[in-house]
Amino acid sequence: MKVVIPAAGLGTRFLPATKSQPKEMLPLVDKPCIQYLVEEAVNSGIKDIIIITADGKRSIKDHFKFSSKLYKHLKRNQKTQALKEMERIEKLANFTYVKQMRPLGDGHAILCAKHLLKDEPFAVLFGDDIYDSETPALKQLLTKYKKHGTPIVGLHKIPKKDCEKYGMAELDGTLKVKSLVEKPNPENCKSNLALTGKYVVTPELMKELEKTQKTNRNKELRLIDGMKNFIKTSPIHGHQIEGERFDTGDKLGYIKAIVHFALKHEDLGKEFKKHLRNLDF
Repeated sequence: MKVVIPAAGLGTRFLPATKSQPKEMLPLVDKPCIQYLVEEAVNSGIKDIIIITADGKRSIKDHFKFSSKLYKHLKRNQKTQALKEMERIEKLANFTYVKQMRPLGDGHAILCAKHLLKDEPFAVLFGDDIYDSETPALKQLLTKYKKHGTPIVGLHKIPKKDCEKYGMAELDGTLKVKSLVEKPNPENCKSNLALTGKYVVTPELMKELEKTQKTNRNKELRLIDGMKNFIKTSPIHGHQIEGERFDTGDKLGYIKAIVHFALKHEDLGKEFKKHLRNLDF
């Protein structure tokens, strides 16, 4: 199985920081957000990664490839630990990059990788959803996929007042998706289960997404558009992901993620905790 990571967005919620730097490369302490997703895929047993990029995203590719200049510098200065970490990152996975020429939605971005996916199931990880969990979030979805053989959507509970920020899913008693609504009014929302940016997509769902693209009158194509049509005739199962979720596409969520991972950091955790305790709020 392969993992598709759409990373072609403009990151406008983080301007001006993202004017010249991809949002996916913003660091959580000392690792960019996209590396957390790649490590999630690898820790779930998948090493073939397809990253959908756009103009101005070259630093993503540079981060995962070998740098002779950096290698020589670290070796010359006997930075053994840093050198080991750089080598680990470079060997993390098998990367393929596909450019989305125009910003036509996440569904369109996924279809840009169609020629690499053939007729096989694959996973999708969006950059704004990072989990700290005992079992990697994607591995949890893959376990459900093995059980059901259907597309799987990752879900998390939210306060109903926040429904208008998310795609929302309603499930039946067997955890099949009954309905999908994009950013509904909280008063009309039938569920408190929001779509997390993690999916297992089957070839059948991919074909439905292609059909939806042909009939979609909107300029942008979203994955949820294809799923809405798919559930009319075929099942999709939902799974509420276990673990602590961080929305790094939101400024406050991003700051919370930094604090969380800084407190867990082997070198920084103790001192950072002391600092937080000494703050006068």
